[in-house]
Amino acid sequence: MISVRGVTKRFGENVAVDDVSFEAEAGSITYLLGPNGAGKTTVMRMIAGLTRPTSGAIAINDKGLLEFRDTIREIGFSLGAFSRNPKHTAEQHLLWQARLGGVPAANVGRVLERVGLAAVARRSVGRFSYGMLQRLGIASALLGDPRTLVLDEPANGLDVEGTLWLRELVVGLAAEGKCLLVASHNLTEVEITGDRIVVMGKGKVLSDTSKDELVAKGTGPRRLESAYVDLTRGSVEYAAGGGER
Repeated sequence: MISVRGVTKRFGENVAVDDVSFEAEAGSITYLLGPNGAGKTTVMRMIAGLTRPTSGAIAINDKGLLEFRDTIREIGFSLGAFSRNPKHTAEQHLLWQARLGGVPAANVGRVLERVGLAAVARRSVGRFSYGMLQRLGIASALLGDPRTLVLDEPANGLDVEGTLWLRELVVGLAAEGKCLLVASHNLTEVEITGDRIVVMGKGKVLSDTSKDELVAKGTGPRRLESAYVDLTRGSVEYAAGGGER
């Protein structure tokens, strides 16, 4: 379980995250949605302990991150780009992480199999595609078999087969009783797999409801998309050509 209570993060005069509160429950998939710059990644970095909140509190399984003796067994993170030696193989990279975290080396083969990288375990990560690197990041998150997982845009770079694989993976992890907090822009996958949806805009929580409640607020054939656009309309500007700015 993840509990975020009244969390604010300032960078100088800029308020990146403003009094954010929400919970992600065990055995469910909570999606964190919002336009670029909404504060999603900053929230995830604070949960991971990579940056400290200016104020507020974050608890993982009813404890602060620094209270865990074996953090890797409690919470796993995949936050996009990660430090890696391009000359190392996928297996070497995960073995290095396992040693640092005090995790049995046997876990490496298990997670490589689970993310579909067993066949390329001894290929250097410098030769990996972006989608393969995403899978490797997820393998890192799963390495300690943690109860809680935080995934930032895990579908980025995945092809159709990879997207279907990820769908099956996250649903399976939730069925095992794990808590998943996932940032995503892929509303199709959110609607298929999500249990709860937190929508952010300009650093604030705009909505925190079950997926079904949010979908019910939408109209037309793509009701989740409709509800999301209505919520975030004032939180993003669009250039004349149609792109975000």
